[in-house]
Amino acid sequence: MSAAATAVPLKRSVRQQVGEAEWQVRLDLAACYRLMAVHGLTEMIANHISVRVPGRHDQFLLNPYGMLYEEMTASSMIRVGLDGSVLFNATDYGVNKAGWVIHSCIHEARHDVEAIIHTHSLAGMAVSAMECGVLPIAQSSMRFTDIAYHDYEGLALRTEEQARLVSALGQREAMVLRNHGLLTVGGSIAQCFNNMYRLERACELQVMTLSCNTALRMPPAESVNYTNALLSKGGRRPLGELEWPALLRKLDRIDPSWRD
Repeated sequence: MSAAATAVPLKRSVRQQVGEAEWQVRLDLAACYRLMAVHGLTEMIANHISVRVPGRHDQFLLNPYGMLYEEMTASSMIRVGLDGSVLFNATDYGVNKAGWVIHSCIHEARHDVEAIIHTHSLAGMAVSAMECGVLPIAQSSMRFTDIAYHDYEGLALRTEEQARLVSALGQREAMVLRNHGLLTVGGSIAQCFNNMYRLERACELQVMTLSCNTALRMPPAESVNYTNALLSKGGRRPLGELEWPALLRKLDRIDPSWRD
């Protein structure tokens, strides 16, 4: 077992206490946390990624609040109820309340959503403060042409904000939390990670482009819509699923302890 895994203070074995379906999504969730760390999309112990417990619309898995993304393992994920109750926890850590506030209302409202990612990346926060929002300035940015926007209301600790979060997101896959960060959803962890990776790249590209202080050449709307149709979830294949096994192999080469 690697140094990353030994840093997790598990109180008891987990794999024998959860079903095979839940163990598999725990593996994917742990991998997603590790991949976010690999790509620098973390803010120490803050932020959160969740996945629905298989077969349940009232439970989801969330990270222990106090562990770095690079420390996450399949066993360390906490099973949480929509009401905030902790249903299974093999660590000495609790749940970030903001994580419960944001994720629970989306899981409750969107049964098509299996996974949710929220980040405070530098590029994402920069674009969240831009009045223009995310611009389709290059092919990679055209993955999202219908992005939700939610105005900043302070730290996400008040349950009265949940209805407005859900309303702003609607049926979209991506949302910019104004003056805050980014949020993506997906029908699987693989799809959700792909959505966040693409949205983050669009924000990085936009920050780089605008810093050049030169006139922008925007593509024709028809070309943007055509490209978006091919790159969206209704296009050639579910985005993220083809890449996911390769990403897991990459993680195994770096540190396979995420599987513990």
